[in-house]
Amino acid sequence: MTVRGAILVAGTTSDAGKSVVVAGLCRLLARRGVRVAPFKAQNMSNNSVVTLDGGEIGRAQALQARACGLEPSVRFNPILLKPGGDRTSQLVVRGRATGTVGAADYMTHRQHLRSVVAEELDSLRGDFDVVICEGAGSPAEINLRATDLANMGLARAASLPVIVVGDIDRGGVLAHFFGTLAVLDAADQALVAGFVVNKFRGDPALLQPGLDTLQRLTGRTTLGIVPFSDELWLDAEDSLGTVADAPLGRPAPPIGSQWLRVAAVRLPRISNSTDVEALACEPGVTVHWATEASRLADADLVVLPGSKATVQDLDWLRRTGIADELARRVARGAPVLGICGGYQMLGRTITDAVESGAGQVQGLGLLDLDIEFAADKVLSRVTGHAGAVPVTGYEIHHGRVIRSGDEPWFTGTDDAPEGSVRGRVRGTHWHGLLENDDFRRAFLAEVAEQAGRTGFMVAPDTDVDAMRTAQVDLLADLMESSLDIDALLTLVAEGAPALPVLRVTHSSAGE
Repeated sequence: MTVRGAILVAGTTSDAGKSVVVAGLCRLLARRGVRVAPFKAQNMSNNSVVTLDGGEIGRAQALQARACGLEPSVRFNPILLKPGGDRTSQLVVRGRATGTVGAADYMTHRQHLRSVVAEELDSLRGDFDVVICEGAGSPAEINLRATDLANMGLARAASLPVIVVGDIDRGGVLAHFFGTLAVLDAADQALVAGFVVNKFRGDPALLQPGLDTLQRLTGRTTLGIVPFSDELWLDAEDSLGTVADAPLGRPAPPIGSQWLRVAAVRLPRISNSTDVEALACEPGVTVHWATEASRLADADLVVLPGSKATVQDLDWLRRTGIADELARRVARGAPVLGICGGYQMLGRTITDAVESGAGQVQGLGLLDLDIEFAADKVLSRVTGHAGAVPVTGYEIHHGRVIRSGDEPWFTGTDDAPEGSVRGRVRGTHWHGLLENDDFRRAFLAEVAEQAGRTGFMVAPDTDVDAMRTAQVDLLADLMESSLDIDALLTLVAEGAPALPVLRVTHSSAGE
């Protein structure tokens, strides 16, 4: 199949479905033999992965790379903003943290960042047949248009045709499509070539009259209606879109006679929340996000995940009573797992002059370790062993263990100790450990024994890697069956056709 070009997938809102549409299109084209790559000029997410080239990118772009049959690369997400507070974010450029910026500070970087984006996109277009670009947030955020690097700013700079995705499950999608186009200036509108409805339930014929009217009003066609699928949940872009206390994923029935219940604490500045998704892949394991102490009381395992603001989230644990509940759990011998920032919180002290500038603060004291933050970030892929079981993972953190009186959990490269075990409390800086199938099975069997869940049986054949592959294949199948792929490929190859400008006029009251 011969096609060359690029396209931008924008969205009416955050979480409208841009990431999944890009992943599905990437997989579809890769299966057709097209050399395709994903690109998100600027992402804002605390869910990131370490790339082969030693940097970090948003997890959604790693999944999109997988859909293309590629390893994650900083080329696919050259700018990453990792929120550490309500008004500041860590700025990561080409995979490396360059400092902390606020909204006003970020504007001073825009010319340099614009050139970074242009260089990386040009490079990808030279190396691949097709580049599927993903926007950020919504192109209708006209208050940010002057500094936009990922939506219409990118489309204008690179002459990209744009399709706009809307989530009909939220309601108001037709108004979102119309309004998104209406607030853009004429030059931006000229690049918007069509719409895609996402998460539709029911009979598409019921929606068609609205789509016909939308086309009459805007001159743009709807290129497809993607049906809702409850099988799509792995590699969520942001856990804050997950309803607290609702189950993660779609729990399969237990093999034995009992369920295993996991409570994952949804910290305000949670990072790499996807660590717990592998647990939710297991039959008989329910994983719930918890934001209050009462939700931890009857859990068989509590997971304290990573954080982009460790000291602030530690304070939140105390204010919510979750810290006290964790101490009660440990006192009665109930299992607790801390990962990265959560691991740091479980220790005795945290000295932080980097993220929060708070100096030394007291940790929860449930592990015997001291943490000190360094300005440079640890970014690496790791291999090691938990006893005789091999494991792989990755590290993304500023905090270092400067003293530990606990037994190590793992043995890493060169026999270096990693992690801590103190009674039934465990912790590690390594992300991705629970995706190791043999290790996860052994860990869950141990947790079930400690929790007295004698009726719980670990499934012998859960394969998280295969499940992730099945997800991107499902996405491709959905795109193939619901979108006008020929029309999309024409846009990729030829750009946006000449389309009318939508001009909205306002009449005064009474006219």
